[in-house]
Amino acid sequence: MIRPANPVGFITGGRRGIGRGIAFALADAGFDLVINDIAEDDAMAETLAGIAARGRRGIAAAGDIADLARQPDLVARAWDAFGAINCLVNNAGIPVLARGDLLDLSVESWDRNIATNLRGPFFLTQKIARRMIAAGDDGRYRSIVCISSANARMPSTNRGEYCIAKTGVAMMAQLFAVRLAEHGIGVHDIRPGIIRTEMTAGVAADYQRRIAAGVSPMPRWGEPADIGRAVAALASGAFAFSTGSAYEIDGGLHINRL
Repeated sequence: MIRPANPVGFITGGRRGIGRGIAFALADAGFDLVINDIAEDDAMAETLAGIAARGRRGIAAAGDIADLARQPDLVARAWDAFGAINCLVNNAGIPVLARGDLLDLSVESWDRNIATNLRGPFFLTQKIARRMIAAGDDGRYRSIVCISSANARMPSTNRGEYCIAKTGVAMMAQLFAVRLAEHGIGVHDIRPGIIRTEMTAGVAADYQRRIAAGVSPMPRWGEPADIGRAVAALASGAFAFSTGSAYEIDGGLHINRL
């Protein structure tokens, strides 16, 4: 197999928001990229154009990671796009159907959230990890980066299904870190705080009020680029002797204060 000229990243949910921020940061770090998302639309085109503007190649691989029956095809397309994957970024995620009382949480919203935010990423990681092991070490740092959430440790009772799914992702990162360490594959957990994206747009006024009131020590929104820079550092091997650790990119939101 011919070694790709550049390291290759595969980002789920990469066409906008945090995914786009990660894509641009990885492109700046020298990665060619496979961008997965549910649709190929103007947002996907904009992300691919941004990758090209940074001098790297970007290819779309549309597909729903929650559809396990179609995952083998998605993985094959992603891997074959450049002949390898050096970094998988499990970023794809969805919000709850409706924020509300935990006692009213519906089975529909639970199943939908767990399928996309936990079940899909787990089995996608399993498939990519098998390919990484089979391909062997090509001398480049290999990694899996999981985007969990501040909700992996901070409960929000108005979206319990999301909290549980993201807590599962955090444990998933530790499990794969232990399993893949002997193969030289690092697994990392990034926990974003309050990030300005389409997902938070509907509750932006509430978050703005809470930021102004001091919910986090750094009195500002996080931006997708903040998460992107963290992923790029991990994917580039800057922390190659670290695996299974959680990185709180949240302006200090997680710090308990009196």
